[in-house]
Parts: sequence; C-alpha cells; structure tokens
Amino acid sequence: MNAKTTKIIYWTGITLTSLWFGASGFFELTTNKLVWQITQQLGYPAHFIYILGVMKISGVITLLIPNKLLRLKEWVFAGVFFDILFAFFSKLVVLGFPATIDAIVAFVMVSVTYAMFRKLYTATYTVRVSE
Repeated sequence: MNAKTTKIIYWTGITLTSLWFGASGFFELTTNKLVWQITQQLGYPAHFIYILGVMKISGVITLLIPNKLLRLKEWVFAGVFFDILFAFFSKLVVLGFPATIDAIVAFVMVSVTYAMFRKLYTATYTVRVSE
C-alpha cells in the first residue's frame, strides 16, 4: 500500500471516528434523552456521562490536529478503544448481543484507523543513558 492510499484511509478513518465520537460526546454533554437513558440503563452514573463527553470532545480535537501531538493521539486511541470495549461488554451483559453491533463496527473502524496511524507515524524509541 502506498503512502497516498494510507493517508486517504487514515484521514477517512479520523473523520468518521471524529464524527462518531464527537456526536456521542456532544449528546452526552447536552443530556440527549436517548443517549442518557441507554447509558444509565447500562449502570453508569450521571457524573461519568459528563466526564465521558468532555473526554470524547477533547480526543476528537486532538485527533483532528494534523502532524502534531502524536504521543497524545496514542492516548486518545487507547481511550477510544477502552470506551468501545466497555460499551461492548456493558451492552452484551445488559442488553444482549444485538445491541453490540455498533461497538463492533466502531472497533473495526478505529482499529483500521490506528493501523494507518502507525504506518504513517512510526514509533521510534531511543534509550537515554543517565550519567
């Protein structure tokens, strides 16, 4: 896969991820009735929903800044993966497997996006020797 294709897949994934999690964060912060009902049905308290909303919006902003904050983007991807995993297992236990389809789709989408991120921005690690 050439660099141009990798960038197209990456930015398409970032756009879709930002729309998905940005909308979710917005609905959590504006107390959208449906989002709050489902989240509370899963057993999460109100204060957690607000924190989740703030973190999602912050993460989306970070992801949309091109070629900057690469280490922070790693943390955003980790947070998104945790959010998806918690949503998947919470829905699986409380609502049943059919309710997990959105989490499965999100997991695939974010996994492909992260793989393209790693292809574009290879991690270089150096050992610092203390004197």
